[in-house]
Parts: sequence; structure tokens; C-alpha cells
Amino acid sequence: MRRPDIDDRLLARLIFAAAVFLTTYFAFLPNLPLEWRSPGSPRLYLIGTAGSALLLVSVIFLLAKRTGRGGSPSAWFAAHVVTAMAGAVLVSVHSAGRLRYAPALLLLALLGLVALGVWARIRLSRRISATFATKHGSFAPVAGENRERLQAVIREKETLLERLDPGAREGTFSLTLVHWLRRPAASRAYARLVREEHRLLGTRGTVSVAQAYWRRVHIALSVFFVLGLIGHVAVVTFWAGYVSGGEEIYWWHITAW
Repeated sequence: MRRPDIDDRLLARLIFAAAVFLTTYFAFLPNLPLEWRSPGSPRLYLIGTAGSALLLVSVIFLLAKRTGRGGSPSAWFAAHVVTAMAGAVLVSVHSAGRLRYAPALLLLALLGLVALGVWARIRLSRRISATFATKHGSFAPVAGENRERLQAVIREKETLLERLDPGAREGTFSLTLVHWLRRPAASRAYARLVREEHRLLGTRGTVSVAQAYWRRVHIALSVFFVLGLIGHVAVVTFWAGYVSGGEEIYWWHITAW
């Protein structure tokens, strides 16, 4: 069976379609009925809910990737790309162009996530492929004190592996979410040893800064967005009075604190 994939051409078409739709929508927005210009209106409320649900598919992709369960990670990656694009469009529509308030930071984070993801898929992926096809100097034998320390690190990793995943091979083992949940202390210690190993080998120095840290930035933006989304939902649901600023509360809510 062919592995599910999103090639560069399809990704470009998705981006173009989303850009054309949003440009057209916001161009005509001032002439649309009031309910399309009020983020909390029943129609835009449902659109925002649907968009948020689509964006959270990325969390399922992360779980499938990190646990090895839930099906093919490649299929979830393709779903992550498509649903993230669709979710971003729906959330943008939900905003009704209101960019003067705190939730606009979520849109900026979302824009950053999309832009970084597209760049990594189209441009950075080629650099990563070239890295795997190149023999860097960091793979040469380590000499002196670093060699002794590296041997000690590997021995410590092998000892920890007996607790984390008996039978696993140190050279090919990678921590998953299951390990972190079952043995958080041992996983943290193993991750520390991996960082020490990378430092001794000079792994970070073999690639560009962008290639070394883009994933961390992507994760940081993702965490910020998810936490911000949860906070936004909680505030408009329970602190509707604060959000309305004393004006009419026209969206669904539980309390008007």
C-alpha cells in the first residue's frame, strides 16, 4: 500500500486555496450581516468550535507518533496538515477580524505555526535529508577525556534502559510518551544523558541553527496555542461578564462573572 503523504504541490494548493478564501471573505466582511461580524454569535461560535476541534487533531498526531499506537504516523501527519489548514481558516473566520483583543495572540501563534510548518516541510526537509546523507565530522571517534566521559554516558544509558525498556538497544532507542508516563524520573535521567551525549559529540554544531532548533520553536508555539485556546474557552464560558465589559452577552456561556 502507498504511504499517505502530502507532497509540496498539494500543500501549495491548500495554502493558495486558504489564502484566496480568507482574502475574499474579509474583503466582503464589512457588508455581511452583524452575526458574521460578531465572534460570539451562534453561527461563528459553532465555526470556532469546529475549527478548534480540527486543530486539536494535531494532538492526536503527536500521541500516535510518540506512543506508536493509533495507526500509521504518516496517515496522522497527512491528517494533521489538512485539518490544521482547515482549522486555521475556520478560526480566522470565527475571529471576525477582531484583532485588538487578547485572542488575537492566538491567531498570531497559529500563523507562526502554519508558516513554520510549511517552511519545514518544503525547505528544511531537504536540508534534513542532506544531513542524513552526509558523513559529518561528529561521527569521528572522540578522543581524550571526552571519549572516557562518552563511554560512561553510554554505560549509564544502558543501565537505565534495563528499567525503561528491557531488551531495547541503546544505539536505536528513543523515548516515547509511554516511557515518560510510566517512568518519568528514569525518562528524565535518560533524556539528560542524551543531551550530554550530543554535547560531547558536538551534534548541534553539525547543522544550522534553524535545523537544530526549529522543532523546539514549533513545540513552544503549539503549547502556547493549546493553552491559550483552553484559556480562551474558559474565559468566555465562565467570565462572560468580564469579556463583555458590561455590554450584552450574546454568546453561549455558563456564568457571567
